[in-house]
Amino acid sequence: MSPEDIKKEEKRLYEEYKAKLSELKKVKKEREAVGSIFTKGLLPIYVLYILSLQPTNGNDISNKIGERTNGLWTPSTGGIYPLLKKLEKEGLIEGKWDNPKKKVQKIYELTSLGKEEFNHRKELLKDKMLESLQVFNMVYEDLYNDIK
Repeated sequence: MSPEDIKKEEKRLYEEYKAKLSELKKVKKEREAVGSIFTKGLLPIYVLYILSLQPTNGNDISNKIGERTNGLWTPSTGGIYPLLKKLEKEGLIEGKWDNPKKKVQKIYELTSLGKEEFNHRKELLKDKMLESLQVFNMVYEDLYNDIK
């Protein structure tokens, strides 16, 4: 191979690499977008729901969501704890250390404002969630059950 051929091959491989990298970034972005529907849309109200059942810690909230969704959705604690902080700042939940001296784990519970807000959000979302389910079913049917 001549030096010119080597340069051409290097350029071709580099262009192939850039195209593959771009494709991988696009797939990653699409997956993150789908995940954000759950994280930004459903996670806040579902965390309030889990806390309406009983006070618990952030790790347990993540595990309970995983159990209730048969393992199809188990949010990371990296997403749970910032949300808990936000909800606490809004006065919807209150976190107390299980042992104030050791501060091993914080147990969160709904405040009275949190209970009101949970019920309010639940009512607001009810029709929209049903509509979303219908749309998802229609799109699913079109994509996977459409016989041509």
